[in-house]
Amino acid sequence: MGIKYKLKLKDLKLKYLLEYFSPILKYLKPKRKINNYQDLEEFIQKKSAWVSQVTLYGYLKTRMGAKYVLMFEDEIFLESINKAKWNIYVVALQDLSFYTISYLKDIKNLHDTDKSKEIFFKILDKEKQNEIPNDIFEKAKKKFEERYKEIDWIKYHDSLPFNTSALALYEWSPIAEELKTLDKKIVLNSMILKWDNIKTEFNELINF
Repeated sequence: MGIKYKLKLKDLKLKYLLEYFSPILKYLKPKRKINNYQDLEEFIQKKSAWVSQVTLYGYLKTRMGAKYVLMFEDEIFLESINKAKWNIYVVALQDLSFYTISYLKDIKNLHDTDKSKEIFFKILDKEKQNEIPNDIFEKAKKKFEERYKEIDWIKYHDSLPFNTSALALYEWSPIAEELKTLDKKIVLNSMILKWDNIKTEFNELINF
C-alpha cells in the first residue's frame, strides 16, 4: 500500500506511477467467490486500497488538470499524498470491515462480529511491511476500537456505512481548503459511488 519516505525522487515517481495504475488493473481481473473469512480478508484489503487510491488520485487529477503530472516532480507533495493515502485507506478498511460483517450478521445470520476486529488488525499488521507510518497505525487501531464499541451490527450495512471514509477523502486530500470547500459534495459522492460498486460486487460474490 505504502511507499518509503527515504526513496530518491525518481524512485518516488516510479512508485507512484505504478501505484496509480495498479489498482485499476487489479480491478479488471476476474473476480472469484468469497467462500470463507480468508477470502473476505483479501476482498476487504484489495477493495479498500482500490477505492482509496482511485478516488484520491482521481480527485487530484481533476482538480489539478494539466498540472497533474508535475506533482510527480515534487517530493514534498508526494509525501503529502502518501500521508493522505494512508489516512484514507485505514478508514476505508474500517468501513468495509464493518459493512461486510454487519451484512453477514443481518442477512446471513452469522453472529461472530469479532471477525471484523480480527480481519482489520491482520490487514493493518501486514501493512507494516509497506511501512505504514506508525502514528497512522496507532491512530487507526484506536479509532477502530472506538467505532467497534458503537456499531449497531444489524443496521450498519444499510445505514450510510461508507460516510466516514468519504469524509476522510475530503479531509486528507492535499488540496487547498478553499478549493475543497467548493468540491465537497462532488468529492463525497465520488467515493460513495465507488463504494456502491463494491457493495454490489460483494453481494454477488459472497458464498458463505
